[in-house]
Amino acid sequence: MKSLTCQRDCKSISQRMNKSMRVMLLLLVMLCQQPTANSQQPIANIPLWMRYNVISPQGDKIAFSYKGDIYVVDTKGGLARQITTTESYEYNPIWSNDGKYLAFASDRNANFDIYVVASDGGVAKRITTNSVSEIPLAFSNDDTMIYYSAYLQKDADDVQFPTPWLTELYKVSIDGGRSSQVTAATVCSVSFDDDGESFLYYDRKGSEDIWRKHQTSSVARDIVYYDANDKTHTILTTNIGEDRAPRFLSDKNEMVFLSERDGDNFNVYKSSIDDADNVTKITDFPTYPVRFLTVSDNDVLCYNYQGEIYTQTLDGEPEKVEIQIINDHEETPELGVFGKATDIAITPDGDLIAFVARGEVFVTSEEYQTTKQITHTPEAESYPTFSPDGKTLVYVSERDGYLNLYKAEVVREEELNFTYATLINEEPLFDDDGIERGVPKFSPDGKELAFIENRNILKVVDLKTKKVRQITDGTQHYRNDDYCFEYEWSPDGKWFALTLISNMRDPYSDVGIVSSNGDMKIRNITESAYITSHVKWALDGNAITFVSNRYGMRSHASWGSQNDAFIAFLNQESYDKFRMSKEEYDVMKMEQKKDEDDKKGDKKGESDKGSKGKKGDGDIVVEFDGLEDRIIRLTPMSSKMAGITLSKDGDKLFFLSAFEKGYDLWELDVREKSTKILKKLDVGGADIKLNKKGDKLFVLSGGNLQTIETKGGKSTPIKYDATMWLDRAAEREYMYNHIFLQENKRLFLRNSNGADFAQIKKDFYPFLKHINNNYDFVELMSEILGELNVSHSGARMRSNGKSGDVTACLGLLFDVNYDGDGLLIDEVLEKGPFDKNNSKVEAGNIIEKIDGIEIVKDMDYYPLLNKKVGRQVLVSVYNPDTKKRWEEIVKPISLGTQNELLYQRWVKHNEEIVDSLSNGTLGYVHIRSMGDASYRDVYADILGKYNRRKGIVIDTRFNGGGRLHEDIEILFSGEKYLEQVIRDSVACVMPSRRYIKPSIMIMGEANYSNAHGTPWVYKYKKMGKLVGMPVPGTMSSVTWETLQDENIYFGLPVVGYRTEEGYYLENTQLEPDIKVKNTPEKLAVGIDEQLETAVKELMKDVENYDYWGE
Repeated sequence: MKSLTCQRDCKSISQRMNKSMRVMLLLLVMLCQQPTANSQQPIANIPLWMRYNVISPQGDKIAFSYKGDIYVVDTKGGLARQITTTESYEYNPIWSNDGKYLAFASDRNANFDIYVVASDGGVAKRITTNSVSEIPLAFSNDDTMIYYSAYLQKDADDVQFPTPWLTELYKVSIDGGRSSQVTAATVCSVSFDDDGESFLYYDRKGSEDIWRKHQTSSVARDIVYYDANDKTHTILTTNIGEDRAPRFLSDKNEMVFLSERDGDNFNVYKSSIDDADNVTKITDFPTYPVRFLTVSDNDVLCYNYQGEIYTQTLDGEPEKVEIQIINDHEETPELGVFGKATDIAITPDGDLIAFVARGEVFVTSEEYQTTKQITHTPEAESYPTFSPDGKTLVYVSERDGYLNLYKAEVVREEELNFTYATLINEEPLFDDDGIERGVPKFSPDGKELAFIENRNILKVVDLKTKKVRQITDGTQHYRNDDYCFEYEWSPDGKWFALTLISNMRDPYSDVGIVSSNGDMKIRNITESAYITSHVKWALDGNAITFVSNRYGMRSHASWGSQNDAFIAFLNQESYDKFRMSKEEYDVMKMEQKKDEDDKKGDKKGESDKGSKGKKGDGDIVVEFDGLEDRIIRLTPMSSKMAGITLSKDGDKLFFLSAFEKGYDLWELDVREKSTKILKKLDVGGADIKLNKKGDKLFVLSGGNLQTIETKGGKSTPIKYDATMWLDRAAEREYMYNHIFLQENKRLFLRNSNGADFAQIKKDFYPFLKHINNNYDFVELMSEILGELNVSHSGARMRSNGKSGDVTACLGLLFDVNYDGDGLLIDEVLEKGPFDKNNSKVEAGNIIEKIDGIEIVKDMDYYPLLNKKVGRQVLVSVYNPDTKKRWEEIVKPISLGTQNELLYQRWVKHNEEIVDSLSNGTLGYVHIRSMGDASYRDVYADILGKYNRRKGIVIDTRFNGGGRLHEDIEILFSGEKYLEQVIRDSVACVMPSRRYIKPSIMIMGEANYSNAHGTPWVYKYKKMGKLVGMPVPGTMSSVTWETLQDENIYFGLPVVGYRTEEGYYLENTQLEPDIKVKNTPEKLAVGIDEQLETAVKELMKDVENYDYWGE
């Protein structure tokens, strides 16, 4: 093992050295080669999308990030020196005050750690080791410490809400070691005052995307002065818009900063420290924001505008720094496997399977791994579908700049099928007319193709004549995503089953059928006011199966309900047949078999003639009268379902259901009403398809394909090879264009909310060729979407694709001010690893060793907990009071698990505060999210343990949204109208499922989405007072769309909410009745002024409340 490790290390060092040597050789050629008549100097690149620039204190150098590496260039411009050359992403450099060193953040260990390197290059030294993101902000004045932000731990007395985006400020030696906390406040920048400890910074109050622009709301950043002597935080700016990146000027009496004040985009402003709102505008860049402002010791400004770096004196004009770069960052196509199977389609016999991986269409077979790549474009393809004979494949492609239909066919007739084809012919089904068409499906006879036009209208094209007819008019399909509604051809090709939204009930859907002849009359066959999905024809077209949450455990939100499988019979005969008992059904089958045997003696000619039947024999009989009475619930128990399919004869229902963790494949015997797990899958999401013969199910789960026999449940994996050439640059360009396409089609506010998105697309396009990684691409897209000035927007990354450090947690809060040997325990978290009956660990104890390694003063102990989540760890403990030492074995937990313990601790603390301040009169609930689980907790508490209390404090702070405003409105709007009396004793009051006593609601700047809508309804319906800080206008609904690089996704608000007065709640701030701002100083010592004010105000309401009876 040691030998292998050494080999890997040597190989890694060799690769880094080779890369560094190549860069050095290129630099030498550039610097040393003398031009002659027959020679030419190498041409350097002119970079764009340089980011995170910072000028040196001396004002002679500028460090910046470009394509994931750190560079340094003279302030006068010229050839930039590449400081880092690893394959990792490095950004956010900061200078030491003597200009000799740079600190920066790097994801070399999968998370962002801080590294230090000489400013003229060299080997970087790792400084921090926790697996949270640690971002450097400043060197101390004496250059011995680095100040940085990270989410590690609040003090045990601090009552700030626990969430990773509310980071703390730390400092650590430039040699590494244990960090010490400077302040628990969230500090986003540091500019030191003369004392070297007090500083200017800008804050963060909410989780809104940091690249959003032009917002004016309570969540906008403010400039704050931190006084280290009395540990106070003084807000200096009162601008309702964004103020960021404050920097002291050399006299320390003035500062410069970035601001969006006066309706402008970010520009540089100057003010005195004592009068920060009396400003002088320094820059006047149009349209787009100035970013990354820093200042040298001699007051030279350095900032970024549209990916380029500028310098400027306070009384001068902007001067662009002309920069050249030589490096080997050339992206070339890569060969490999870059995605898993999605969007499967099978031929009727199941011999061929089409699927999409990384936006390309592939075809493989059930039996062999041989796989044929059908498409070769950087643009996404989706929704493949086979013709009934398996010779044609149709799919959606964006290669024309919009959703269009393409077909593929095997060129050489002698070749067996797609899998073994050498030549594939692709062509569009329609002319390049700009009309979007998606979700194609062949008719049963293969002569026609149905599709959805412009995302909400069902149409059919005759593949021979190219004539198109319209099936629906789009009035019952509001959504404008790529898959607006579900639909399926009937087996006879005469009908479509589909989902629809009727009676203005979005997002609640029904099942309907419509003729394929084009009469556009949809018959709603469920009209249930619930949500239906997974619509499929069954029993040779005599029935339709679907999934609905009508009978399942109801979700108090737009999602999360338990579902059931249903079947609707289109005629009485099929309904009667299906309802036969097992005995009746078996007798009928025996009679049918006897009839078939009797016919075997007929002459062949007569038999053949008889098999043709009369015209219309195969048509489905649809009897609309009484159809609503022919709907049957199939599943005996509700569950979370992902797909259903009924066997050909209707005996068995196969469905994907999640009862415990992931989805499993279940089988229901329809007549015996017995269920069993056919195959244990335990996957997060899945799809099933039944072959025409009915003996095999094709299951896609987590990118894996398999067949499962319907009799016995034997599973066989389907192996495939999705190897492809990936051109990341071309793919990035496609994803860039796709986001603009989606914004144009899906943003609920027309005309891009006033932004000129056509011009924005042109202006930002040149940056694409200067981006070679997902971090920069996500920032680019967030900058673009930020121009919309709407909530729920921006791009995100799920993962950087690396596996690295994972720091475990012990379920303990340590004394953040302790500087001795070991770790001084301040609190043992309830339900944590040490909260056990046999543990002696308590507050005041000191952890001296972890796994036998002594923790000495200033030692960085996080490596001792690296990758130890759930593993046994030996902890050596010392009690200073008793002088005793002992050891305990525990299993550390993840950061996410510890955050959950901290959240429960926060709620319990607030409950105790309310109980204490009200002397047991009031109760307290926190609505964590606007979803089902939170609602059930709140319901249980207010009508359970707090039902005898006289009032409830409802806390909505730090709620990220969902859809619960209607349920909260109903729950807290009760008015007593009856008493339920048994022999003179009041046993219950009516309404019993609504709260009927006074309440008050707390809200804050971090409320988001439906956590804006819920207090808005509370105030609009005059249900009680609102206490706290204004809530930004973020009440809209979002679609987060995953791109074909599955690590990237982006959001757009696609649904708005409009008032009677005609304005949208989006971008309309909600003001509290009683405005109270919590301060970092008081939160740090356990004082939550918003909570205390809410209790005082509600106590007044309780005293004046007229409650009749008991």
